[in-house]
Amino acid sequence: MAPVKSVDAFIEKQTKWKAPLGKFRELCQQSELEESIKWGIPVYALQGKNVLGLVAFKSYVGIWFYQGVFLKDSYKKLVNASEGTTKAMRQLRFFTKEELDYELVAAYIEEAIQNHKDGKEIKPDTKKPLVIPEELLQVLEDSPALKEAFDTLSLTKRRDYTDYISFAKRAETKISRLEKIIPMIQKGLGLHDKYL
Repeated sequence: MAPVKSVDAFIEKQTKWKAPLGKFRELCQQSELEESIKWGIPVYALQGKNVLGLVAFKSYVGIWFYQGVFLKDSYKKLVNASEGTTKAMRQLRFFTKEELDYELVAAYIEEAIQNHKDGKEIKPDTKKPLVIPEELLQVLEDSPALKEAFDTLSLTKRRDYTDYISFAKRAETKISRLEKIIPMIQKGLGLHDKYL
């Protein structure tokens, strides 16, 4: 599937969630947020920093708040999709059209913008050492060219790859993930660059 190049294209390709996404977009456009496409989804930023993203899956439509941990969430609607891994991002999900509450969405967007202006932010831990899992380490040691390509990637991209392998529970999954990422590393791509 080809990546989308515009918010219009992202919304147009939706079937079930086209109208809610259009309304979410309208609420964002009425604010001071700047619209773009990143990682294949509409992302809204302020002063160059991501505030929220719009998403649609088969089972739900939602908004990802990049610093959502600071939202008051009085209605207890936000979820952390990766408990223990994700520190800042929170997701607002709607599983049916009947659940949609645009006043609630507008209030969360407004609060997220204010939190950004107030400087509320969890920054990534860049001091954490990079721990390369044994499976990836072996592949890198066996191929000096691959190791060189890996070493030239940014720390964030290297962390994404190491986490991707480390978080796999089964040996078979680790192997299939290694097979997937080797060509990406050789091309100098990050794990999530396919969504750009």
